[in-house]
Amino acid sequence: MNHIRLVSWNTPVIVLVLILILLLIPVVPAGTSSHPIMPDDLTYLGAFRLPDGTGRPDTFEYGGNAMTYSPAGDNSGLSNGYQGSLFITGHDRTEEVRDGGKVAEVSIPVPGLADHPSGLPQAEFLQPFSDVSGNFFDEYYTIPRMGLAYLDRTETGPVIHLAWGNHFDSEPSLPTHSWFSPHLADPNPQGSWYIGDQSHYMVNGYLFEIPEDWADQNTGGRYLATGRFRDGGWSGMGPALFAYSPWTDEEGTPSSSGSHMREITLLRYRTSEESSEITDAMNGYQHPDEWEGGAFLTTADGGNAVIFSGTKGTGDAYWYGWINPDNPAQPCPEMTYADECAVCRMDDGTPCPASEMQECTRHNDYRGWWSSSFRGEIIFFDPADLAAVAAGEMESWEPQPYAVLDIDPYLFANPGQVETDMIGSGDQRKFRVGDLAYDRENQILYLLEYFADGAKPVIHVWKID
Repeated sequence: MNHIRLVSWNTPVIVLVLILILLLIPVVPAGTSSHPIMPDDLTYLGAFRLPDGTGRPDTFEYGGNAMTYSPAGDNSGLSNGYQGSLFITGHDRTEEVRDGGKVAEVSIPVPGLADHPSGLPQAEFLQPFSDVSGNFFDEYYTIPRMGLAYLDRTETGPVIHLAWGNHFDSEPSLPTHSWFSPHLADPNPQGSWYIGDQSHYMVNGYLFEIPEDWADQNTGGRYLATGRFRDGGWSGMGPALFAYSPWTDEEGTPSSSGSHMREITLLRYRTSEESSEITDAMNGYQHPDEWEGGAFLTTADGGNAVIFSGTKGTGDAYWYGWINPDNPAQPCPEMTYADECAVCRMDDGTPCPASEMQECTRHNDYRGWWSSSFRGEIIFFDPADLAAVAAGEMESWEPQPYAVLDIDPYLFANPGQVETDMIGSGDQRKFRVGDLAYDRENQILYLLEYFADGAKPVIHVWKID
């Protein structure tokens, strides 16, 4: 009895102590990460082929500009663990193929391992190619850029958001964003809109979902991330990223056509127009870099990361010009522009020595930014850094990747040797990988590899543990 009375008498004290303990325990705000996702957390599962088409533009050959995952796509996948589907763009628009850039929906087979893409499992069409553009982007057909993001919100229901742009901007700039229904037989496009007053070169290369809790806390309820990297530093010396939402009310009313939507900057490095020097740049930046895909990863145990996929310039030198046919590692700069800008730099950003500032002979016609070597990479950013940018606590160029995943060992590396004059080969191969798509519920990441199955892409698959 005495023991019982003693416990009863101390109950208020115990409660008070417990309250004090709870107050001293650090509270992790909703949507923040208890740990960063690391490259070692990604387990490679294999790859699969895309379906064969019927000829351009209804084919994935020279396609795969954009991709997104839909959890509502293919319920038959429940039996194999790969439910859902992928919406992927087909043959790009060109001068000759003005009706390219269509979107199709495909199933997700169990990925396989093979020495050659012909040995991989093949996806099937769930919905055939459809023009989802609504004629909003008819002027974009010269090396177009696209992004797709499936988003099912209570305001709008399930829709797929679309970004579209050109290698060169028009005068005046045209809108870049819209949305359409996942029912491709009747896509009902809505739009088109600008991302604030941001440069065309910063907004229309990749598009992905921002997790709700993180967006509510850091971007004022903007649930989409859009951005682009444009070689030569035109978009900034690293990938750009902005948060936006294109509906105006709880009923999901789309913004009026031509609207400049209010965006939140998450990442923006110094552009080459703002500085001719390599400054306020991503670490290791080179002008020939290509960042083609993005995703905001989260895991059930609290991990997160914002990642970008692309082809990273890794050579000792990089230049604007051509591949040197006598020695691909040797610069072959376009000297016509040498008085206007540094057309050749070493990997530390300093100008090339005078001995390398000369145009080579017998080069082909595919001029652009080249590095003496490239590598396929996924780079990892801490969402807390992007939150600090959104809050004005960090400059937009201060966040840096905290980890890098070398994905070259998983790639087929153009076994058909398609368009090697244009994209290079071996160590000097550009355009290795494209967009990303993320199945958040099952923590599965999809990556598109260009020119892997002839002129078609293949899809590589990782599980995030």
